[in-house]
Amino acid sequence: MTRKFLWLGVVVLILGSAGPLRAQNRPLRTPDATIVPKGTLRVEGGFDFLQSIQYPLSGLSGDQTGVGDLDLRLGVAKRVEVDLQGTIQNFLQVHHQVPAPVTPTLSGGNSTNDIGDFSMWTKIKILDEHRAPAVAFRFGFLMPNTNQARGIGNNATNVYASVILEKHFGRLAAFTNTGLGILQSPNAKFSQNDALMYGGALVYRLTKRLSLAGEVSGHYSPRTLTPALYGTENRGQGRMGLVISAGGFQWDVAAIAGVYPNDPSTGFTFGVSRDLHIFGRRP
Repeated sequence: MTRKFLWLGVVVLILGSAGPLRAQNRPLRTPDATIVPKGTLRVEGGFDFLQSIQYPLSGLSGDQTGVGDLDLRLGVAKRVEVDLQGTIQNFLQVHHQVPAPVTPTLSGGNSTNDIGDFSMWTKIKILDEHRAPAVAFRFGFLMPNTNQARGIGNNATNVYASVILEKHFGRLAAFTNTGLGILQSPNAKFSQNDALMYGGALVYRLTKRLSLAGEVSGHYSPRTLTPALYGTENRGQGRMGLVISAGGFQWDVAAIAGVYPNDPSTGFTFGVSRDLHIFGRRP
């Protein structure tokens, strides 16, 4: 009982010393229409643990840990921000392997690791929120940083474009992301898979320092998954978690559940973010 009261006291102390929450993406993957203030660099980092994720291109499945899950958002103008996302290193503990187009090279016999694919984005805010939702346009591309022989990535280049809507209802913020992804097929020459990009998220502010966040996001194509389309399979996640502001940082934790058969069955993510003033007047 004493330990319970001790932990409760620690939580109260943290929340009592925290500053107010600001808009941010973590732990969600659905982008909002808010633009980071001009001259501000928003640094978000964390790690993910995903159970029973599958990779048809390499035939591997197992538990994956992503270390150094980075998101760097820089406000370059009042209505424009640029964004760099990626994972420094993914580690896959292999539980099962089946014949596949790519025969991966494993380290230690039952594990593999690789850098994650990084992506570059630009977001432009078109309309501010009044009675109607705020509207933003976001486009970007995924770079082929991964080595397909490691069995985790596709070593492919993808292009994306989407429209974001955001609306507030008192303490509740709702935003959606809808667009098109042109996914290069790594197992077929001159082939691609056009997928619908989607995301819907809700953030409810419980206090000035604590928010509840949830979403469903991913991409979907109605095409039947054949070996020629391996690497472009449907992917999606549901996330539910908390965001806490404390000590000048924002801390987040969320549970993860997969949407499609190749997605992780369960998982969790933990991260932290902070705004850094880089140039211009302070907001």
